[in-house]
Amino acid sequence: MNNEEIITALNHLIEICKDGEYGFNECARHTSTSGLSQVLQLRAVASQRAADELQALVQEHGGTPERHGSLIGAVHRGWVTVRSGLSSNDDLAMLEECERGEDRAEREYGKALGLELPEPVREVVIRQYESLISHHDQIRSLRDMRKAA
Repeated sequence: MNNEEIITALNHLIEICKDGEYGFNECARHTSTSGLSQVLQLRAVASQRAADELQALVQEHGGTPERHGSLIGAVHRGWVTVRSGLSSNDDLAMLEECERGEDRAEREYGKALGLELPEPVREVVIRQYESLISHHDQIRSLRDMRKAA
């Protein structure tokens, strides 16, 4: 891969991370329990840190790092706000929306890992992907517990 392709791939992942950061923060605002809000805020911080790390890699490869999320992410956040107003169980609704966002992030990271990234970049993407899977499992578990309650 040439530097331009690497930068494009990394900037796409940055958008995904920023979508996660903004989405988790939005969902945290609409939860009814402080414990869940804290979990979602921690997930937002993790997404922000992942974006920061990817932004540094873009700069190392001579590019301008993405600073914002995607249009798809903005639409999703708008839907979160609407859904929170329509739902009688805000926590479950917010966890379902978080999981939907994590599903998308997993798919996009999987696509990036299908590319021929340079080894140092690949190592970062793999580490972030593994963290994403762990957090996704946590969100799914919390969602399942809310459904059962």
